[in-house]
Amino acid sequence: MRQPIGIFDSGVGGTSIWKEIHTLLPNENTIYLADSKHAPYGNKSKERIIELSIKNTELLLEKDCKLIVVACNTATTNAIKTLRETYPIPFIGIEPAIKPAAFRTQTKTVGILATKGTLSSELFHKTTNLFANNITVVEQIGEGIVPLIESGKAQSDEMKSLLKIYLKPMLDANIDYLVLGCTHYPYLIPLLVEMLPKHIKIIDSGEAVALQTKAVLKQYNMLNLQVSKNKSQFYSNENPKVMSSLLSDSYNVDYLDF
Repeated sequence: MRQPIGIFDSGVGGTSIWKEIHTLLPNENTIYLADSKHAPYGNKSKERIIELSIKNTELLLEKDCKLIVVACNTATTNAIKTLRETYPIPFIGIEPAIKPAAFRTQTKTVGILATKGTLSSELFHKTTNLFANNITVVEQIGEGIVPLIESGKAQSDEMKSLLKIYLKPMLDANIDYLVLGCTHYPYLIPLLVEMLPKHIKIIDSGEAVALQTKAVLKQYNMLNLQVSKNKSQFYSNENPKVMSSLLSDSYNVDYLDF
């Protein structure tokens, strides 16, 4: 099926997920929506997050997408149940990678950096209770991180100062895994590697989401088996230049008012 995979996020962060999907499924056409105008979703009410997720979904359905990846932890934890109940196509969601961190930790302490909307969600608490009830999870709301990334300041001194504050309680608690619970946060990895002791491993959900996307496409016989140059379309309702800076020069980002 040559119909595109739809991907949406509360901004540019989900391009980290798009890169993993594009690498694993090079034949697939993709359409990416960056709802930067309403970023971050993490400090909004559940009702507002559902409303924005429905708006993004309907726009992708208008563009004939065969499957939608909700490339936003907050939108997944708050809205994906409603989306699956409302629309007839498959949805792939994203959860913080608590499970692998909990299974691999040697210090029995892991840190998670995420938005308020993700950390306070029912789905997050359910996952944590299921897989991490025998370990200590140090939760940290990444207040202010998404707006800096959306402003093109992922590697700035301002970001470094913010991360120092957020990482301190985790380091004091002796974490050996740091879980990135927001799709914007993989763009912090160069800074985090620089700032964290070498024994602390960083986990995000990108590869797992790509593998799940492939599995679901295969399950529904939706894989694009035609070997041809795929088409990747990117839309932003704020400043397209920020997203362009995160992609290679061969991709155009168009402004779309949604």
